[in-house]
Amino acid sequence: MKKDPFKEYIKESDPDKRDKGYAWLTAIGLQAVDGLKTSDYLIDTATRNIEGEISFDEANSLLRSYYAENPASDASDRTEEADIVSARIAAILSEKAFSFSPGEYISIHRRLFEGIYSYAGRIRDYNITKREWVLDGATVLYGSATELFATLEYDFSAERAFSYQGLSMDEIIHHLAVFVSRLWQIHIFGEGNTRTTAVFFIKYLRTLGFDVTNDIFAENAWYFRNALVRANYNDLINDVHETTAYLELFLRNLLLNEQHPLHNREMHISGILSSAEKANIDDQKANIDEMFTPKTAAHVRKLKEAFGRHTVFGRSDAQKVLGLKPTRSSELLRDMEVKGFIVPVSGQGKGKYRFL
Repeated sequence: MKKDPFKEYIKESDPDKRDKGYAWLTAIGLQAVDGLKTSDYLIDTATRNIEGEISFDEANSLLRSYYAENPASDASDRTEEADIVSARIAAILSEKAFSFSPGEYISIHRRLFEGIYSYAGRIRDYNITKREWVLDGATVLYGSATELFATLEYDFSAERAFSYQGLSMDEIIHHLAVFVSRLWQIHIFGEGNTRTTAVFFIKYLRTLGFDVTNDIFAENAWYFRNALVRANYNDLINDVHETTAYLELFLRNLLLNEQHPLHNREMHISGILSSAEKANIDDQKANIDEMFTPKTAAHVRKLKEAFGRHTVFGRSDAQKVLGLKPTRSSELLRDMEVKGFIVPVSGQGKGKYRFL
């Protein structure tokens, strides 16, 4: 993605261009929660839409035609997903219609991922875990497959019955953080939960009178996801408590245009990271885009999400996570080692590594 291609649009006096610029900027930025990057073709298509040359339907049609003629050569290349989902998010964010209901939430997932995931718009019927970098490889306890819809309905009912009247802005921000973190924790879909939750939440915030037309989601999508994780994780033995504090900082920047620094390193649960290691976390994240091609950068992010800092892994592990062939997996690991992202681990067998 070209650097900040739509920043000027969200400063536009023309409300149509401003709103579309925000929608596209947010849609593209949200792909970062799954380590995805969009193509230059999408940027050009989005710009044409903002300028009024083509509609959202035409933009989606152009993308479908483009990928029919230019299919990915590698099954692990998810650029097409990033492009198509971005266009769909931008279209949904540009619509005025919205219903605060479980059905709307499920419908957004279906609209975003239809034709991409076979289970688009379907509630998962199996339990899941996900290794989280911010938790040093641990997982949040997501909703039980047997209770997902009932839990979803309960959260919606509780929010509908809640009154914001008489609350201070601090209290409103805290309540919104609790609501969206609980909604996300249910994780009713197999994949795509964070992007679906973000789109639904933005539209809900608008019904509450918030403008939500800045670049906070676009610039801090990974922070948003990590803040949701930290709001739903306890490890009392190690003095780690669930907290909405990080999510509230994000919301204050989003809704009140405050300027709190949003650093992912501050959320990491490990108390043993040195200052140098903490500083390197954000630096390394930025360097991924500079040191690798977009496709390889997506692979590196996915491996970091899967293995964290302490898990030892090798070529076969990379193959399973990324779906690559053995030769390509070996090449990727060598490239990551040369560029200082992983180091060999002795005593664990030949060809074993861990992230710095």
